[in-house]
Amino acid sequence: MSNGPSAVLSSDEIAAIARDAVAEGQADRKQAAWQKIQPLRTAQRHQPEAARALVWIVDQRSLARDEAADLLSEIADAHDDAVDILPALGQCLEAVRDIDDLNASPPEHPIFQTMVEKLGRLARLHEGKPEQEQILRGLATSARMMARQNDAIAEDSLRKVVELNPQKSSPHYNLGLFYKTRGRFAEGVTANRAAAMLSQEVVDSFEWNLGICATGAGDAETALDVWKRMGQKIGPGRFGLPEGGYPACKVRLAERPLAERTADSDDPGEEETVWIERLSPCHGIIRSVLYGDLGVDYGDVILMDGAPITHHTYGEEQIPVFPHLATLLRQNYQFFDFAGTQETARQLADISGELDGDAVIYSHSEGFKIMCANCWRNPDIDHADHEQMEKHVVVGRIASPPDIAPARLLHLIDTAIEKRGTCQLYAPDLCAAAGQAARERIDRRRFALLKNN
Repeated sequence: MSNGPSAVLSSDEIAAIARDAVAEGQADRKQAAWQKIQPLRTAQRHQPEAARALVWIVDQRSLARDEAADLLSEIADAHDDAVDILPALGQCLEAVRDIDDLNASPPEHPIFQTMVEKLGRLARLHEGKPEQEQILRGLATSARMMARQNDAIAEDSLRKVVELNPQKSSPHYNLGLFYKTRGRFAEGVTANRAAAMLSQEVVDSFEWNLGICATGAGDAETALDVWKRMGQKIGPGRFGLPEGGYPACKVRLAERPLAERTADSDDPGEEETVWIERLSPCHGIIRSVLYGDLGVDYGDVILMDGAPITHHTYGEEQIPVFPHLATLLRQNYQFFDFAGTQETARQLADISGELDGDAVIYSHSEGFKIMCANCWRNPDIDHADHEQMEKHVVVGRIASPPDIAPARLLHLIDTAIEKRGTCQLYAPDLCAAAGQAARERIDRRRFALLKNN
């Protein structure tokens, strides 16, 4: 855009444009809001009041994130050392990231690193001055938004704000929020407990983060106290943690959750959305058998954050999808790939109810396939003609607790299949683990035919 002279806007004009833009944004007309702010965008280079109005508009989530980030870059460029603009700009960087997507990679837009550098310089220049606190708040937010890239800067800034205001609750809460997302749960308990004690009233966000940190730290007593204060029907439960009756929900698992990674490996890796058996407001047992190897799987106990990333619709029901905060317990289940045939839907999956413990036959795909009957019976014969047949094929994985012997698991599956008489399951790795080498060879051939046909 032009850097040349432009009309000076009055305070009333600036306020009116800002109100209109926010109204458009709240009505989810973000492109209209973008058009509304163009006079402010032109004026902001020579009118700090216009720049401050734009920062407020961004903070109200009135613009699309990409456009908002570009706009903040323009403001930062125009007001290099403005202590009345840059700290607020740093704090509103939360508005140009999806903060509910906890495990996202560091943002690519340069405004985040730019603000870390600008506010870091301002913090040094204004140390001990009245404006130091606001600069540190903006610096902490800017650094925290960059995943694990600037943790030392974020923590140092948050700690200094606490030192400047030890009797205010919000600095302790912000420090506790940082500790929670970095997997430092015991420190998060301390910070969030201080925030709750200093607050004049019960604040839900303080309570939630205290409960989550206490669960992550294995502090069942504190977690139970929090959930009961919040009116949850919950008591002592499995894994030494609180447990109540909660509907199942979903979690987006990450190979590398934010709380478990470093600056050198700062991305989530593979991700997969799964069902969990929810035991408390913030933890549960994975009840889907994963497609990929994320280092966490069926039966493991995970901690999730309190704000859902999105919702999945099942009929009229909205199921929340929460971010994976950390893995509390890996139970080292056994996993065996399988392929099988069945006559009716879920015939193989329903065998799970006849297995020991919470072992499960988990279907990843079901469908009809056309195959050669002669190849099915004996693939080593050179068939001049292929005899076609149709099979209802199921492909998936078997999960079993580590204390169930493979031979026992295979026996239970065989017994259940024999009772049904109309389905078959081929799990060559399970046969091998059970010591049945001859059967493994047959199962491996038929497994390959079903899976790869």
